[in-house]
Amino acid sequence: MSFIDSLMAGLSLVASVEAFLALFVGIVIGVIGGAIPGLSATMAVALTLPFTFSMQPITGILLLLGVYKGGIFGGCIPAILIKTPGTPASSATILDGHPMAERGEAGRALGMALWASCTADLVSNLALILFAGWLASFALNFGPPEFFALILFSLTIIAGVSGDSLLRGALSALLGLLLATVGLDLVYGTNRFTFGDPNMMGGLNFIAVLIGLFAIPEIIAMAWNPTAHLGKARALGNAKVTIKDYIASFRSILRGSLIGVFLGSIPGIGAAPSAFLSYSEARRKSKNKANFGKGEIEGVAASEAGNNGVAGATLIPLLALGVPGDVITAIIIGAFMVHGLQPGPMMFILNVDIIYGLFIGLIVSSVFLFIVGSVAIKGFRFVADVPKRILMPAVLILCIYGVFAVNNNIFDVGVMFAMGWVGYVMMRYRIPAAPFLIAFILGPLLEDNFRQSMLMSGSDPSILLRGPITWFFWAMTLLTIAAIGRAIMRKQAV
Repeated sequence: MSFIDSLMAGLSLVASVEAFLALFVGIVIGVIGGAIPGLSATMAVALTLPFTFSMQPITGILLLLGVYKGGIFGGCIPAILIKTPGTPASSATILDGHPMAERGEAGRALGMALWASCTADLVSNLALILFAGWLASFALNFGPPEFFALILFSLTIIAGVSGDSLLRGALSALLGLLLATVGLDLVYGTNRFTFGDPNMMGGLNFIAVLIGLFAIPEIIAMAWNPTAHLGKARALGNAKVTIKDYIASFRSILRGSLIGVFLGSIPGIGAAPSAFLSYSEARRKSKNKANFGKGEIEGVAASEAGNNGVAGATLIPLLALGVPGDVITAIIIGAFMVHGLQPGPMMFILNVDIIYGLFIGLIVSSVFLFIVGSVAIKGFRFVADVPKRILMPAVLILCIYGVFAVNNNIFDVGVMFAMGWVGYVMMRYRIPAAPFLIAFILGPLLEDNFRQSMLMSGSDPSILLRGPITWFFWAMTLLTIAAIGRAIMRKQAV
């Protein structure tokens, strides 16, 4: 199928009111979710996922992508106005955004955040369109040994989402791998860890685990400490962002966008490290170094470009290789699977219309983000004042509805609450949830490709080192482990 044919096939899928409405509504939900302290882009996507089951695949996926993009931007609203990041990705925006708000320039800071976000979003989407197809065509040469080496490498970058302690990250990942083994063994058909319960033969429901891990702990924490997220919202002020501000910060915005694209395309790193790296690079190269941290508009531009540059790029490994780029794309994989779609190189052959439909939708999403964001800056600052006694019960009802709706099974709701308490204990002891989720998704893929490789070779492990592709991923895995070891030794030396 030629490029024009693929483009027209994609256009025929998304050229409907439902598809564009889903994308627009998704961005609105995402901005609101990101703007409410205590919620997050991850939680907003997880709560929206069950509503996509009855939709057409393209419509449901566009809804989730809209929530993702809106959520990443929405987090900057409370970060600037009440010094509370709506999402972890917005933590760097506080550094200069809140000092600007304190001197009456909140409107200018939010305006720059919006312009930087939309520019980075567009750059990120173009990178996805340019590189995903090329990477997928290369990945068609992959067999089980190559996929095993790739997934093993992807698991090593769990270190990137492990926070301060690699040991805690490894513990979280091991728990994820352990729970991923529950259910029927696909090769021999035997039961594993089902304890005689037929409900567990299909494994733990992905949506129940996901919502339990990310939404329920926040509800428990809020019930434990109801005043934790309260803060005073600042007035927007009369200062507005100008074209001159944008041009002055454009170099930092472009640099931050490219940092976001690069880090986003590496599975497991996510938006928060990208935002901080973009901010530190802008500070290093700025003429106004001394003003960073005191209310420098270029700092706001750099951090927002860094975190929004990740949003499209995380879809590159998801669509091309079937490996989630971050926690949110790990959730979005669930939407693909529910609709019988398997992200990866074969999708560019079997479902090329959906791929190009997503590309078209993503380009339009940058325009929608600008429209919704402009309204959000004026209106959604009041979202920060939503009483938690109203918000949290509503979120709990959505969680229960969403999990029950997957299989109409009350057992899944029980799994959700059990995982919620596991997630709460992990939160209390600062054990990160992201490595758990990534290992829970990648664990079965790792096992299946390993066992297929062994079946192909008659249990000869040398098949795992066949050809240059496996050598490359094994080398990358060893380099990553060496870099992690060096970082740990350096930290201990300090």
